[in-house]
Amino acid sequence: MPFPDPAAPDPASEARRLLDWFAANARALPWRTSRDPYAVLVSEVMLQQTRVETVIPAYLRWMERFPDIRSVAEAGQEDVLKAWEGLGYYARALNLQRAARRILEHHEGRMPREEEELLALPGVGRYTAGAVQSLAFDLPKPAVDGNVERVLSRFLDVETPPKDRRSQARFGRAIREMMAGNSPRQVSEALMELGALVCLPRTPRCGECPFEGSCLAKRRGTVLARPVSKKREPVRAIQAAVGILTDGRRIFLQKRPPGGLMANLWEFPGGKLEEGETPRKALRRELLEELGICVRGERKVGVFRHSYTRFSVTLHVFLVRVKEASALPDPETLAGRPAGWFSPLEARRLPMPAANVKILSRWVLEPETDSDI
Repeated sequence: MPFPDPAAPDPASEARRLLDWFAANARALPWRTSRDPYAVLVSEVMLQQTRVETVIPAYLRWMERFPDIRSVAEAGQEDVLKAWEGLGYYARALNLQRAARRILEHHEGRMPREEEELLALPGVGRYTAGAVQSLAFDLPKPAVDGNVERVLSRFLDVETPPKDRRSQARFGRAIREMMAGNSPRQVSEALMELGALVCLPRTPRCGECPFEGSCLAKRRGTVLARPVSKKREPVRAIQAAVGILTDGRRIFLQKRPPGGLMANLWEFPGGKLEEGETPRKALRRELLEELGICVRGERKVGVFRHSYTRFSVTLHVFLVRVKEASALPDPETLAGRPAGWFSPLEARRLPMPAANVKILSRWVLEPETDSDI
């Protein structure tokens, strides 16, 4: 029978220090003013891979537009996508709507409490389920996000990567010990806050940490080596050409397919450069393949870069004047993809990928090179 490591910290005895620190240092975040399970779900989904500073205004807009489960369940898809604009990873918005519809259909509009029922909701994994259970219902269920993984990897000096099942099991045990006799909600929020404010990835503020005296990684000098990281795949660099097609009053947009990256969002036509291809040639080829039109006289108006999690895109933007909109194929039948001509203000109301929003703002709504679009 293995004996406990006498050097290992005791999570239960450290919980009070954590909660005292949280009481003195917690940020006033808008989703902390409500324990409504729907509001908790919305905030947790938004916070996945998105900075708090970005989420705050988006959360407030969303809750004003969709204050409850029924309102988002009954909304049009484009309204949902538009409300999500600026957060990226748009599948989260669609899954949130699907989850709301399932809650209406299977749970009479009330958020389920049981893990199995929460995991059956589209887009809800173990972390989000645990967050809803602990934050909304104050149940002793671990909610282990990236911040919590970092805190506990250092607190316990965990030598395996955070996603490893052995690491997750250790995190779960430690959190349950901290929750015993305390508010699970407060423990969950305190661990997340500690990771966000103090136990930072590259510049941890150990002198401000309530665990400074008991943190095993601190004692062993392994703080910056925890959590153990898996080798990251290199970020792919992509070059693409985009065309702002205009008849002088309107612009032409296409809707992305319903599956895959940025599904159902509206975008300017264009595509990736092939090997050895110039941006201008790529644009002409894409417009011929996508729209069946041959263009000449397109004018390059700018270049900018946009980064995603696994790749970065350099976008070469061209202005293409079309004398007659009727010269383009019927938008209703264009390769099975919805498309159409929109005034700049109509376009601004459509849900679009962030890079296309930048193009619209920079070269259409407030054109830097042309004033007659």
